[in-house]
Amino acid sequence: MFRHLWASLALLLAWVSSTTLAQLVDFQVAQPPPVPQDAKQCTIEILQRDFANSFGMAEVVQFTPPTDCGPVGSWAAVTLNFTVTSNGTQFDRLGIFTFQNVEIWRTSTPEPSRGVGIIWTYIKDVTRYTSLFAKPGTFILQLDNLIQEGLDGVYSTVLHATFYASSAGNPEAKKADAIFPLSTFANDTGNDASVPPGFSIDVTLPQNAVQVYAELYASGNGEEEFWYSNAPNQFIGDLPNGVTLGQGPFREVRLLVDGRVAGVAFPYPVLFTGAISPAAWRPITSYGALDLPTYFLDLTPFVPLLTDGQPHTFTIDVASAEDDHTTLQNWFVSGVLQVFVDSSSTRTTGNITSYSAEPFAESSASASVQGNNVTITVAASRQIHIEADVISGSGVSTHVVWSQDLQYKNVQSYLNRAAIQNILQTASGTVSSTHNGQQVLKDDFSYPLTINLSNIFIVDHSYNRDLLPAPFILGSTINSHQLAGTTSAGNTSNNTFSYVDTEGNTFNRRVNAANNVITLDQQSGSLAPASFGSVEVGAPFIGESKFAEARLPGGRRIQV
Repeated sequence: MFRHLWASLALLLAWVSSTTLAQLVDFQVAQPPPVPQDAKQCTIEILQRDFANSFGMAEVVQFTPPTDCGPVGSWAAVTLNFTVTSNGTQFDRLGIFTFQNVEIWRTSTPEPSRGVGIIWTYIKDVTRYTSLFAKPGTFILQLDNLIQEGLDGVYSTVLHATFYASSAGNPEAKKADAIFPLSTFANDTGNDASVPPGFSIDVTLPQNAVQVYAELYASGNGEEEFWYSNAPNQFIGDLPNGVTLGQGPFREVRLLVDGRVAGVAFPYPVLFTGAISPAAWRPITSYGALDLPTYFLDLTPFVPLLTDGQPHTFTIDVASAEDDHTTLQNWFVSGVLQVFVDSSSTRTTGNITSYSAEPFAESSASASVQGNNVTITVAASRQIHIEADVISGSGVSTHVVWSQDLQYKNVQSYLNRAAIQNILQTASGTVSSTHNGQQVLKDDFSYPLTINLSNIFIVDHSYNRDLLPAPFILGSTINSHQLAGTTSAGNTSNNTFSYVDTEGNTFNRRVNAANNVITLDQQSGSLAPASFGSVEVGAPFIGESKFAEARLPGGRRIQV
């Protein structure tokens, strides 16, 4: 492993330069991590691997934290830099990063094309997992790929981690006292579980725990990749055979504690780069394709029950609005608990004073059949309200109020015997947790999705989220809108993105593409590259262009 920044930069520069000739530079529109640029940085290589026939053969490496950026675990920030190249033909694949049995990043792969390969880099902020990086452990990347006739694309990967030293001007990052995985604890592959059925694990928390926050990872794959296009079972017979799958379009990710619903998430519909028309996602992927969103819940109301020194069962599942509430195969799920403890070792006590959470969301489904046209509407809503008094061993009393108010609607139109298919879906909600009246978690979101599919493909989708994950994680407001598709004129993608966080960092980007060519690229805000200007219309976004860019560890950029 390289423990000096310049050695790592030189290695990656040589590697990128040798692999970018005539390669398309793919990217997801997202903010650069808000890391301190004036801090001392230490970059190490975690792994380098060519994923060819890699089903069941994850990359498993041992990690040792760097010691030359201050005391171990005292860092101001930690980021991961993942750079991948590929050439040939290949499906999009799911990538699961697991460290210390905790999933810390879920990604996917853009699809390469023969003749013009691809390269992409994504820098992921993993500061909230600092406690994990402060000790040696096993790092796993599961990226199942297959080489066979017609599929010869190999994914060549390299992963670096950059640690930012804390100082008087760059304080040490806030972190939980303990982290507990909600995972399979596998030692040779990603630690996510496949559901249905639900995944359960017993966890024993410290008796002096006073706050517990959960983060959930969940994505639909296989028969569930296009879950938002599934029709309710009762109306499948009204549609031509093979047009869509059953179990309906509604999904909610549930977290149960000892069999009781503790919180849920209405998932964001990520469109992977193989979705419907792969060419529509070059060079700009859909939002979330390289960094799938996660979902945060406050489990602090359950602390008085969880501090008895006994194991308690945590269950993650995904429910539909069908009578049996099950889904098709499969969703991959995992989670992590971030725990804070009291200064006293005495057991935390208290009680849940109010609990209102139905096992499943309220839902309805209806259909209109007029000749060769069928319109199906599914709606759902979910309300959760839990209050508790938590009394720490040191005598501090906290009144916790945890609430969720979520709405969902999906309208599917199958016209002219399904020759034309339209989907209009929106999920939105307000999530809040207060401790003694002070808000510690917030998640106000809206995920509108429109898909028009006939002899053309058009998708209009947005990710709007005002998120405060927990008091020790930076809050942010993100508004992302993308209009992309494939028509007789080719492939287009128009994107607007804005980011602002609770420390005042900002980033704005407007970027458009047509037929693998960037036609406009404007970036601004405190996190934008200082030297970046607007790319003139018609600039090709391939390796030989002066606008092709590779991002290096620590946020540095080079043109290749």
